[in-house]
Amino acid sequence: MKAVQKTLGPRVRFVFRNFPLSEMHPNASNAAEAAEAAGAQGKFWEMHDTLFEHQSALLTRDLVAYAAGLGLDADRIAGELKSHKHAARVKEDFMSGVKSGVNGTPTFFINGERHDGPWYHQDLVAAIEAAIEATVE
Repeated sequence: MKAVQKTLGPRVRFVFRNFPLSEMHPNASNAAEAAEAAGAQGKFWEMHDTLFEHQSALLTRDLVAYAAGLGLDADRIAGELKSHKHAARVKEDFMSGVKSGVNGTPTFFINGERHDGPWYHQDLVAAIEAAIEATVE
């Protein structure tokens, strides 16, 4: 998505929603909560990227260590994970995805329409450019 955003610049807006597949990835919900907790400290995307890079190590101790490595208040993150402060947000995102027909990740929507085509850079750029052209006509 970063490459797509770089290619299309201000012509595209990327909106992210949490969709933790907890049955397949038992720590996914906790990781999503950690990203939201990091977001509350201004570093959602940094934590998101770190979690993506370390998908095999998502225990609470790992999440707190990643937060510390990003310069976040790790004690605050630990407390928010323990209290599940961000669980409602994650659940709201998940339920919104379910209602929209999401059943896996990643899932892309372009102008409200689910994109079921390939996710390769050139394919996404072409689909988005076609949608942009269709709205201009």
